[in-house]
Amino acid sequence: MSDSGPAGVRLGTTTGRAVVAAATLGSGMTMLDGTVVNVALKTIGEDLDASLAELQWVTNGYLLSLASLILLGGSLGDRFGRRRVFVWGTVGFALASLLCGIAPNPELLIAARVLQGAAAALLTPGSLAMIQGAFAREDRAKAIGAWSGLGSIAAAIGPFVGGALVEYADWRWIFLINLPLAAVTVTVAQRFVPETRDPGASSHFDLTGAVLATLALGGTTYALIEWGGRLAPYAGVLAVATAVAFVLVEGREPAPMLRLSIFRSMTFSAANLMTFLVYGALGAAMFFLVLQLQTVSGYGALRAGIATLPLTVIMFFLAAKGGELGARIGPRVPMTVGPVVMAVGVALLLRVGTDVDYWLDVFPGITVFGLGLAVMVAPLTATVLAAAPDEHAGIASGVNNAVARAGSLLAVAALPLAVGLGGVEYADPVAFDSAYGAAMTICAALLAAGGLVSWLTIRNEGLVVATEE
Repeated sequence: MSDSGPAGVRLGTTTGRAVVAAATLGSGMTMLDGTVVNVALKTIGEDLDASLAELQWVTNGYLLSLASLILLGGSLGDRFGRRRVFVWGTVGFALASLLCGIAPNPELLIAARVLQGAAAALLTPGSLAMIQGAFAREDRAKAIGAWSGLGSIAAAIGPFVGGALVEYADWRWIFLINLPLAAVTVTVAQRFVPETRDPGASSHFDLTGAVLATLALGGTTYALIEWGGRLAPYAGVLAVATAVAFVLVEGREPAPMLRLSIFRSMTFSAANLMTFLVYGALGAAMFFLVLQLQTVSGYGALRAGIATLPLTVIMFFLAAKGGELGARIGPRVPMTVGPVVMAVGVALLLRVGTDVDYWLDVFPGITVFGLGLAVMVAPLTATVLAAAPDEHAGIASGVNNAVARAGSLLAVAALPLAVGLGGVEYADPVAFDSAYGAAMTICAALLAAGGLVSWLTIRNEGLVVATEE
């Protein structure tokens, strides 16, 4: 079956429900993993005697391989079959999760997280591509909506599951829980999901581009996290050289991983710059907030995880309303107001300290932050897709996904350095409390800058109709 075939799966059938179930279980694993790891970082550091740099790599190793390879993962699915590559990714994610769960030291855990990210780069684009390719055209929007809504539940239960496992069982179970989920996912996918592929997909794969992208992001991340170390300057030089080489190679490659021509659209480029700033601030703010609650405020893992739950609840109920608002008035205002409101939320979270009152110091900030995110997310996605030609919709979505991951990756790597936090200081309440204030102030500034970029560069003309469609 191909994208262009006239027949397709209907949503109300057994096969239709199974396709949505497999896609949701697969992507849900990655969402669950994303929400539980931050909650467990402090406990992991204590158990494995890890430094702050090593904890940064636990987060960033995953983001690095995912951001570098997600575009390649999408093209592999188009060529070899979406279900097949999705299953490969799911199996790989399970095996990497097993390695994470039995890791005896920080080094092996970091290596396993890198493998986990590489597997997620096959799994993440494959989950949505299976739905896009398998369903009849008239049922695709409903199927994607079901996939998105059910996936949000996985993100919502992450703080509960992760915090409970860390506090009452063992942090290793936040990874080992992926094994039975993966087994069910593979079984459902193999038994019910029809295979789809793009008949026009190129047989050539841009492995050179993928390697250069990984080296550029990896070199930058290493230089930031290990700043002051002997190899950090060389990593910085490698990052610059490979970034330049990546641009040159992609401009000459007949079937590039990243089509540079897509950036000729001012709106597309501006929306991705805004994505980089906002998601960088989002990733860093959540990284620092959860550690602040545990290190300075004395929260346990479960309580720290639940503290961020209003953010997910708001997204679950209001993100679609943000999309409707963008469709009605155009994306410029939501993409401007959303990040500014998020900046206000981060500023309110500066109140989190030693003597914290959840309802006065945490809840207001995380709620305002969530409201801003709900206003912004759907208009941003619609703008990115509308700004690219229809034949490049998949690439546009993949680029924006990769930019968001890269923003979080680099912000989590750079901010501890910027605020003077390193070594084992993350476990010192006094040192971390001081660094937290500076870090959250920088995050608020990044969010405000994202809003300014949107106001100055995003225009509604030509985008409102596309967003409505």
